Amino acid sequence: MFKIIFSKKIKYFFAVISILVIMMPNISFASDADDLVKKGNEFYQDKQFSKAIDTYQKVIHLGYEGTSLYYNLANAYYRNGKLGLSILYYEKALKLSPGDDDVIHNLTFVNTKTVDKIDTLPKFFIFQWWEGFLALFSLTGWMHAVYIFYLLLLGSICLYFFAKGSSMQKYSFFSGLVSVLLLILVAIPLIINLNRELSVKSGVIIEPSATVKLAPDQTSSDAFIVHEGLKVRELDQVENWVKIRLQDGKEGWVSQNEIGAI
Repeated sequence: MFKIIFSKKIKYFFAVISILVIMMPNISFASDADDLVKKGNEFYQDKQFSKAIDTYQKVIHLGYEGTSLYYNLANAYYRNGKLGLSILYYEKALKLSPGDDDVIHNLTFVNTKTVDKIDTLPKFFIFQWWEGFLALFSLTGWMHAVYIFYLLLLGSICLYFFAKGSSMQKYSFFSGLVSVLLLILVAIPLIINLNRELSVKSGVIIEPSATVKLAPDQTSSDAFIVHEGLKVRELDQVENWVKIRLQDGKEGWVSQNEIGAI
């Protein structure tokens, strides 16, 4: 009996050790990232914006992303006079947290500093409302909402079949019906946002100015010129050239080095 218990304890001990060994690199990387973020914040407060940018970029190279990280990096780029890169990282932060007021405020402000002012047709108020509804949560947020209502639906189904009284069955039936409706309501924007994530790519011009070509070739004729901070849609890519479309419908090709993907 003693040998059996002792053997089980040894197996448990080695299992715990194995888990800790596997987790150690992740814990180490997380600690390094936290230290770098703190150091970057200190550089920013000391107005050493170039050092803050380099430090925040090291965190990104470790594989981390986050609204606050992108937000702080965007602030540092703006303070360092890099308008295009500032807008790029505000857009990245907004992609993770569509309803963040601080990000929206700063992005709106820096967009007033851009050279290019593209005139677009005003959207019908229903379309504006729908776009606002889609932007309530990020893609991850909509996924979480679908998961929550799916669990509620499963709970209602289980309660219906295991309920002993008719009143409890009625309650579980109506709660399940509500869960189905809410699940459909949150599944629709999830599918739309997922489709946009996979099919629609946007970018920001990060160079002070970029000459847009008619074809993906340096010797091609010039179509027009765009400036840093302009948000465009990425349509295609051929080697080191990216085809872009402006909000007014103009299209052309720019060098890959002149645009940052959101």
